Amino acid sequence: MVQSYSTVLTIAGSDGSGGAGIQADLKTFAALGCYGLSVITAVTSQNTTGVKEIMVLDPHSLFSQFRAVASDIAIDAVKIGMTGSEESIKTIASLIRELPGNPPVILDTVLGSSGGKVFLKEKAITVMREELFPLTALVTPNLPEAAVLAGLENIPGSIEEIEEAAALISVSGAPAVLVKGGHGTGTHSSDCLLWNGSFSWHSSEKVDTPNTHGTGCTLSSAIAAHMAKGCDCPQAVTQAKVYVTEALKAGGAYRLGHGIGPLHHLFSLW
Repeated sequence: MVQSYSTVLTIAGSDGSGGAGIQADLKTFAALGCYGLSVITAVTSQNTTGVKEIMVLDPHSLFSQFRAVASDIAIDAVKIGMTGSEESIKTIASLIRELPGNPPVILDTVLGSSGGKVFLKEKAITVMREELFPLTALVTPNLPEAAVLAGLENIPGSIEEIEEAAALISVSGAPAVLVKGGHGTGTHSSDCLLWNGSFSWHSSEKVDTPNTHGTGCTLSSAIAAHMAKGCDCPQAVTQAKVYVTEALKAGGAYRLGHGIGPLHHLFSLW
């Protein structure tokens, strides 16, 4: 009997070192039983020590890549990572509106690198709120990004502050918000999910490893993969966190490069 793939389209930047971006997304989709498709928004020059340069692709390239894929292949879920520019965000939003069937869209709000390199200017962040947030099934900022998106002066730390940030982001247009707690203190990474008007907390142990490059990309991609296969948002978050924890554990046994190494996305296959 002929079978159909569960497909996930990633719209994101390329990381030549393979730990984050398009490369991490595609490995995550494959590890979780989905067929990965891609639209590249930007080419980065980076390695385990940091991002050296970003070359944003023009809107025509995004249109061409997207329409070539979407005109031929049914898309079950979409993950959006690095958008690159205000113009790219507007282009991506217009393309998402073209998709038949309203597949779930998971937006990883990549505002900058962990090393401090800024990816989006303030005007572009405003356009992201206005254009992309209403089209998503879930927005997944980390704690520093949540502070920016919620308009807070300080990074949220307490349960009350994190829930407030999630609520403020939701008010700005996102129907569901997952505030990732990996940057917080303590022995566990506790993520706050605001979905269907209610808060739930999803906790996992923090893994003691120097190899954490691409953790945020991987989590949002894992959520997208599980939603492509029919999970609702809370189920997808729970299962994605299990996968990321195991990938962090497996990646800790390896060394790659001279900086922050990647997760082991394909640990279950090696």
